[in-house]
Amino acid sequence: MNPSRRTVLKSLGIIAAMPWLIANPAFAAAPMRIGVIGAGWLGGTVGRLWIKAGHEVMFSSRHPERLASLVGESGPRASVGRPAEAAAFGSVLLLSVPFEALPQVGRELHQFYTGKVVLDATNPPLSGGDSPLIQQARSHGVAQTVAKYMPDARLVRAFSCVDAGVVETSAARRDGRIGMPIASDDAGALAIAESLVRDAGCDPVVVGNLASAVVFQQGGPGWRAHLPAPELRRRLGLPAGG
Repeated sequence: MNPSRRTVLKSLGIIAAMPWLIANPAFAAAPMRIGVIGAGWLGGTVGRLWIKAGHEVMFSSRHPERLASLVGESGPRASVGRPAEAAAFGSVLLLSVPFEALPQVGRELHQFYTGKVVLDATNPPLSGGDSPLIQQARSHGVAQTVAKYMPDARLVRAFSCVDAGVVETSAARRDGRIGMPIASDDAGALAIAESLVRDAGCDPVVVGNLASAVVFQQGGPGWRAHLPAPELRRRLGLPAGG
């Protein structure tokens, strides 16, 4: 928090009453506008956590009327729209659509996500399916396949290997917040992702570039690990505290 804001809060007696305002980085950082493309269980959960951290979130669906209860429960910083509206709204996007929808989403939303940070949480189905798209993901890696169909996005692989229910309770876990593996070829996008992972109640664990994300895709050692950050780093062979 900058000194001027601290002075104002002190004068109002707010720090004495709510000292967590200083400790909580979510309230020290500027709020962002985030578009959630695919507001299912994961997108809805993470979006609600970001709203609690002070961000504005537009949830989206091809049937936005189905999200009325989600938005109503999330408060005034929540809104709803179609995918193109959410993609235009957000300075950062969370991509959480069914994997088979990826080519269509990449084409239809290209003008809206170009140059923006896109946190990719998509995954092929755990079982079944042998489409050309899924074969590409198995052969070349999920992150590289997403990058192919989301050209010009500042792509970060994030929120892709975790259970939404675990993310929701991460901040209150007795054994420590879960480590969230993230990977990107874009250092600036990675820094934004780290901040948003923290705002969702998890600890970011930077694995490396997009190609390195294979270690936390399905079948990798980081998949659904749900470990505190130090333990996750050890499992993935990363330096302590990295």
